Amino acid sequence: MDIGVISMRYARALLMSSLSEKNEDVVYREMCTLAKSFIDVPQIRNVIDNPMLSAEKKIHVLLTACGGSPSPLTVSFLKLVLKEDREKMLQFMANSYVTLYRKHKGLIPGKLITAVAVSPQTENKVRQMVEKRTHGTVEFQTEVDPDIIGGFILEYDTYRLDESVKTRLRTVLSALKK
Repeated sequence: MDIGVISMRYARALLMSSLSEKNEDVVYREMCTLAKSFIDVPQIRNVIDNPMLSAEKKIHVLLTACGGSPSPLTVSFLKLVLKEDREKMLQFMANSYVTLYRKHKGLIPGKLITAVAVSPQTENKVRQMVEKRTHGTVEFQTEVDPDIIGGFILEYDTYRLDESVKTRLRTVLSALKK
């Protein structure tokens, strides 16, 4: 079977279970944390895929990757995944859950990258502008990246607006090279 099909089935089942238990928001935060843990600590993949490690040790690592003390539903889900030997697909399952949850709740991920920190008022204005354009609720993140020198990069849904000084300088440089 295809990884995408399997991970989507597990994620959909987890979403349905979390909706019936009315703790979908908690499971969402835990799946976001788990997905981020796989990115931030790539060694988790090696530990989870190691056939020499017991299921108890794997579940301990996964519980820690979910934030320490996840909800009973998440614990049951992780145990099921390990029991069915689907742990290689767990990162995809977590990401699929996040996608399904956002679609169900009408959330749109957004990110504002600036060279220096912006005030909460500026962040709120940008969030409101994006929500007005998308007619949805924006799950907004701000990030400071001094490498862009100045300006900003705004990303939401499939849209990206790059008004950074770094990009403008790169454009001018490529024009001068021609």
